[in-house]
Amino acid sequence: MTEAAARHTPGTPCWVSLMVHQLPTTQQFYGALFGWEFRPGPQELGPYVRALLDGRDIAGLGRLPPDRHLTTAWTPYLATEDATASAQAVSSSGGTVAVGPLQAGEAGRLAIVADPAGAVFGLWQAAEHLGTGLAGVPGTPVWNELVTRETAGIVKFYQAVFGYGAEAVVSADFDFTTLLLDGKPVASLHGVGHALPRERGAHWMTYFEVEDTDEAAALVRDLGGYVLQPPRESTIGRTAVVADPEGAVFTVVRSHR
Repeated sequence: MTEAAARHTPGTPCWVSLMVHQLPTTQQFYGALFGWEFRPGPQELGPYVRALLDGRDIAGLGRLPPDRHLTTAWTPYLATEDATASAQAVSSSGGTVAVGPLQAGEAGRLAIVADPAGAVFGLWQAAEHLGTGLAGVPGTPVWNELVTRETAGIVKFYQAVFGYGAEAVVSADFDFTTLLLDGKPVASLHGVGHALPRERGAHWMTYFEVEDTDEAAALVRDLGGYVLQPPRESTIGRTAVVADPEGAVFTVVRSHR
């Protein structure tokens, strides 16, 4: 069992959250799937709970306003030492700022932004809340990947905002870039060309570690969710793309260990 670093290096994915219409039923789904327990979090943006494993913060779940008919989606947050400066960098680099920056109580400051292709992510300036407090065990987020049309242009945006290094693998049928901080992989960009789903567009995909991918996919279905891509072997482990009952898409993975 590995504790996450006390304070995340700027640009590192440090938190994931999900805004939904039916918060109690969503808690039941993820509690049964990942063994999460819940406690109230900052209420500045409406009803919000933090998911915990072994008493440590793992992810956030919030309720959308009843009049907002928005698509539900997992949102990764990237660490920053200054949410205002990072939001300005997003804007000046061709992205958009949708929410904030604003104060989340004593926890910290946040902004919700999008890259030039429309993929939404968050900025998190930690105060009392540093982010995900446990890493590498089942039920925790282990990776974040941007699914976009092509990586060559969009990687420049992320480098401009966060100063990432990048390792690209581009061939006739493969377009993949790994983002690096201090030489270490922190996230990836996957260009899928015309296979990008029209109804979703460019988006960030969160990967959650599980003990057994096939069992997790079956449990997702049993709990009222959906299996969008059945379990298969990949370069990082055995993965399945699934969705919760409200349609929020994520990947479960049994990582190579």
